Amino acid sequence: MNKLKGLLNIKELVALNNLKELDLSRNEVESFVAPEDTRSSSVLEVLYLSENNNTCGSCLVQSIRAFPLIRTLDLTYSTSIEPVIAIGIDLSCNQLTGRIPLEIGYLNEIHALNLSHNKLIGPIPSTFLNLKQIESLDLSYNNLNGRIPPQLIELNTLAVFSIAHNNLSGPIPDQKAQFGTFDESTYEGNPFLCGAPLQINCTKIESPSVTNVSNYDRENNGFIDMTVFYWTFMVAYVAILMAITAVLHINPYWRRKWFYFIEVCITSCYCFVLDNFC
Repeated sequence: MNKLKGLLNIKELVALNNLKELDLSRNEVESFVAPEDTRSSSVLEVLYLSENNNTCGSCLVQSIRAFPLIRTLDLTYSTSIEPVIAIGIDLSCNQLTGRIPLEIGYLNEIHALNLSHNKLIGPIPSTFLNLKQIESLDLSYNNLNGRIPPQLIELNTLAVFSIAHNNLSGPIPDQKAQFGTFDESTYEGNPFLCGAPLQINCTKIESPSVTNVSNYDRENNGFIDMTVFYWTFMVAYVAILMAITAVLHINPYWRRKWFYFIEVCITSCYCFVLDNFC
């Protein structure tokens, strides 16, 4: 603990060719500067960043690709760092936003991945199929949506799995292999999931797509289709303009009144300009 402050430049870490383990925990690192080119020869395997003041967790997620040999990345809020037992990444309890990067699915040497208690959105990446050695996968307490990739049943080493409290939908993958060992708590808090082990029949559940679009339209468009509104306004404007033109053309009295009104307005503006600016 040195009370280091400011940004952590990932590019500078990559330049340290012989660095294998770095502990920056219990400091005040606020954010991360991701390199433009993530290809590197870095040998960094262990990086501790727990108990910092991270304000841009998503920046770090994008920077993981700069460390091809990374084995352990600690960003937890724990008061002490336990010895590393398994190869894993723990990004839980941060403010990570956006979608889960597809590149995480190519970290095929990790045994544990914890992204719980964040603000991640979008679907579960299909690239997770490549995590052939994964034993623990926790994606709970986020805002993930879409279906559970059925290919995940091929992860035969998966012993701990949680996607609870998201917005996932559709049928749960077949209860085969490791998926046959997961109980209802694995999927709880996803009102649009169906199938075993949940007590919800997939033929009776309401499709979330219609509901979500409807709610989005209500919240963002106020029950009004803006395209229809613009076209209606334009047609009404043209119709009113043509009606006024027709009346002025047919009725000489109103035509004279209109031109007199225009003349008065022009004269008033001219006098105003002379009085105030000349």
